[in-house]
Amino acid sequence: MTSVTSKKSTGQDSEQPSGQLPIAEPADVRRAAGRLIRADGRAFTAVLAVNSLAAAVGLVGPWLLGRIIDEVRAGGGVDVVDRLALAILLCALAQLLLARWARYVGHRFGERTLARVREQFVERALSLPASVVERAGTGDLTARGTADVAQVGTTLRDAGPELLISTVQCLFILGAVFFLDPLLGACAVLGQVGIWFVLRWYLRRARAAYLAEGAATSEVAEIVAATAAGARTVEAFGLQGRRIAASRDALETSRRTRMYTLYLRSVFFLVVEFSYVVPVAGVLLAGSFLHERGLLSLGAVIAAALYLRQLESPLDTILMRLEQLQSSGASFARVEGLGRAPQASTAVCPTPEDDRIDVTGVRYSYDRGGEVLRGVDLTVRPGERLAIVGPSGAGKTTLSRLLAGIDAPSSGAVTVGGVPVAALGPEQLRRQVVLVTQEHHVFLGTVRDNLLIAEPGAGDGELWAALEAVGAGWVSELGSGLDTELGPDGHRPDGSQAQQLALARVVLADPHTLILDEATALLDPATARHTEHALAAVLAGRTVIAIAHRLHTAHDADRVAVMEAGRLTEVGTHDSLVAAGGAYAALWGSWHGQASGG
Repeated sequence: MTSVTSKKSTGQDSEQPSGQLPIAEPADVRRAAGRLIRADGRAFTAVLAVNSLAAAVGLVGPWLLGRIIDEVRAGGGVDVVDRLALAILLCALAQLLLARWARYVGHRFGERTLARVREQFVERALSLPASVVERAGTGDLTARGTADVAQVGTTLRDAGPELLISTVQCLFILGAVFFLDPLLGACAVLGQVGIWFVLRWYLRRARAAYLAEGAATSEVAEIVAATAAGARTVEAFGLQGRRIAASRDALETSRRTRMYTLYLRSVFFLVVEFSYVVPVAGVLLAGSFLHERGLLSLGAVIAAALYLRQLESPLDTILMRLEQLQSSGASFARVEGLGRAPQASTAVCPTPEDDRIDVTGVRYSYDRGGEVLRGVDLTVRPGERLAIVGPSGAGKTTLSRLLAGIDAPSSGAVTVGGVPVAALGPEQLRRQVVLVTQEHHVFLGTVRDNLLIAEPGAGDGELWAALEAVGAGWVSELGSGLDTELGPDGHRPDGSQAQQLALARVVLADPHTLILDEATALLDPATARHTEHALAAVLAGRTVIAIAHRLHTAHDADRVAVMEAGRLTEVGTHDSLVAAGGAYAALWGSWHGQASGG
């Protein structure tokens, strides 16, 4: 129900930077590709069979042309030539039909396999803990789910079938040349040595280069997404220069990585084009030598030369698609890398004994920073309304994330009913604790679709009751009510309306503990207080923990906890803390004076 963004750094080698989502190793990629092939093994076998048949039929034409030359030299009649020419025409037609059939079955196999890749990616992405996505940054996950999946899709749909067809054709063509004469076959193979060496040179560098290019693309996407999401903050604090500089650096890194892959391709294809000429020249020289000595007919020499000219097209396809395969291989490694990321717990944990939440000796540090929480102890009783207050940076939001199971404490324990919160699986956790922040997402679809995410079986009466509880009367004023489309092509909710939809989802989810971290910050003070009272009435008997920035929330709470520098310094009722004259009393006096003056 919440969305979060964070910055990340991106390296320029095959190793993923700290915090970035993992990248699968080549062995993992090969195993994953094998699993995809085995998942549709019969279709893959059909692709191989049809391609082999098409390649075999394609070899008949040059051989028949060589026969025509030999027949003419031997004084054969027109009838023989006509029959051979007709056979060539029929073979060409058969090859055309078989090639089209091969592409059709190949594309079908590719589309089905791509569907499996997409479904698996979505399943894995939805299984990622929120903390993992935050550390990686939304740009990295977005780039993998869009650009990388699209690149893999292009390979499976187009490059894969074409590569398979061309490989089979090359093997059959070289076999045909060897069949005509082993010496000519040796010349044909030796002529490809240049391609072999440049291919090895290219492959040693390509994977790291394309991984760096993909990482640079993720960095650009992350910076653009973060800047767009925080545009108002950037403008308010005059950070335009910094964001422009960060964007410029990311784009320059992306440009350098792309120029390097372009350099690799340029060298690769230059050597390849030169290598195409060598085997044809070698076969013609060796063939003329053998023909002059009566060891080989002229038709066989011509057929061998035609075979080698025919070899250029599938070789071109292989090498071009191989270059694309390196890029898509890097993309597939990034897509498959999600399988190596930590997944949300799926183990069946003991059912919590009750709704009591205990925080015991909790300490927490972020990856690159000092200790944020320093020995926090707190017990939240079932059905209690607790407000957590304190200055900015005191650790309130961090504590709320630990209470919601998003992060695990560095030491100590956060338990609900005696069970560690971080150990609960997503479904178990959602039934126990829900965190709502001021960052919300409106899904494409209707108002109804956005609400049913929380409780798929809810009826219209329950949906309207949830909307009424959070003051979302504006829905009834929409033309189609619950069936109104939301998004670019329909009603576009503003920030406060999106917040009310998120709160309505909470009402429908009906967790026993609700954590509100600035969940009403986008509402005006009067509406915010009304919404909080309405939520309290609807969620009567439920535990509500509010990170309070408006102290009327603390005033209405059963207890107030004061945080300073990562520690709980005061815990008590509003009246008792005001009477104690401590930090909370000072906060209340300052805020109450400002509120009265406003």
